[in-house]
Amino acid sequence: MTNLQTFDFETVTVDVQGNITNREDNQAQFISEDLGGGASLDTVAIPGGSFVMGSHTEAQQENNERPQHKVNISPFFMGKYEVTQEQYQAVMGNNPSNFIGAKRPVEKVSWNDAVEFCEKLSQKTGKTYRLPSEAEWEYACRAKTKTPFHFGETITLDLVNYNGYPYGSAQWELPRKETTVVGSFPPNAFGLYDMHGNVNEWCSDSWNNNYNGAPNDGSSWETGYELRVFRGGSWKCHAVNCRSAYRAGYGAGHNFSNTGFRVALVSG
Repeated sequence: MTNLQTFDFETVTVDVQGNITNREDNQAQFISEDLGGGASLDTVAIPGGSFVMGSHTEAQQENNERPQHKVNISPFFMGKYEVTQEQYQAVMGNNPSNFIGAKRPVEKVSWNDAVEFCEKLSQKTGKTYRLPSEAEWEYACRAKTKTPFHFGETITLDLVNYNGYPYGSAQWELPRKETTVVGSFPPNAFGLYDMHGNVNEWCSDSWNNNYNGAPNDGSSWETGYELRVFRGGSWKCHAVNCRSAYRAGYGAGHNFSNTGFRVALVSG
């Protein structure tokens, strides 16, 4: 890949109450794609590696987050932010969102819409953009962490846009009840923003009720139910549904005001 740029950012870690216990300076590489009309799309270089997919604490496991299994991930690029409304407008020529704002994530997009966006973006740029696989998404979200959230044991509204219903020993907070501008909160160690909360994010995979038989090479799991996976939780979700391991599935034609997506770019 050419035209790699570098950006600096700070990550934070919290304790079980949500208090920040550590701050760390980080750096990552990214590619910026000009979409025209003043809109651009940044994708961050995600290093290859292996990780254990699924819940890491028995108390937090859902049946569909089992069994834990090792997955090998090849290097790729991931959207620095969820796809915004101005980006979607530049590629698709429309904006279906409920909460209007150029820098807010696009929402009310179905899985079919997200796939069409990737196809049109690929045609526009001559590069291969697609939805991330579920394994790529969790690997990128965790950024080498094993805690329920990449921040640590819990989240707060200072770190994530969710409905304020807490996880662990954190306190209940008054929710925003709407999306927030992308990049409003600290990123993870890979330099990705809003991997927890704001909007649910479509992945490429078909839905399966558990991980029995799941691919271990990071590829999209194309056999299963006629539902599609989404990840990450949203402004409307309890904190427990914003965990790195949390997963859910809906029909490919469904669209909601709390569901959007981010793109993956195939590494050369």
